[in-house]
Amino acid sequence: MMHSGVEFRISVTTMFSPTVKIPTLYLDTSVIGGYFDAEWMADTRELWTQARAGRWHVLTSIVTERELQAAPENVRMLFRDTFQSANDLLMATEEAEDLAQEYLRAGVVSRKFADDALHVAICSTHRINHLVSWNFKHLVNVRREAGFNAVNLLQGYPSVSIVNPKELIYGDTDDIS
Repeated sequence: MMHSGVEFRISVTTMFSPTVKIPTLYLDTSVIGGYFDAEWMADTRELWTQARAGRWHVLTSIVTERELQAAPENVRMLFRDTFQSANDLLMATEEAEDLAQEYLRAGVVSRKFADDALHVAICSTHRINHLVSWNFKHLVNVRREAGFNAVNLLQGYPSVSIVNPKELIYGDTDDIS
């Protein structure tokens, strides 16, 4: 393109290719343990492969770290290797503790499963869109997700998508048929 005798070249690919932000995932304890569990191993390891390839940014929290203290050594080692940076390990802030109490008051989960409520609260207060878990009883089910998100709405937090790894690893748009 010529303008006042000076040639300008506009790169259409640069101009129309917005920077894509890598989605952030919050992994609960069951996903880390699933890396070595025969039932969940293949899908969990595929999630790790995709994360290492840059498709996902994975985070967890000190709740997970605490829950894994009694886990087998290989699970604890995977945790340490995966979450080496302090930025990858989220704190249970007072804000998250308060939100978890709201989930418990609303009966989304019972007090016996307060750590599950805290996982969701940490994910929500840090505004992470996806919590990933293999815990179908207390987290990955439509009724629980609706309950957590109803409380989030009332408390001014965004909704959180609670999914299992299968829902993420097979979402490749190259294979639409």
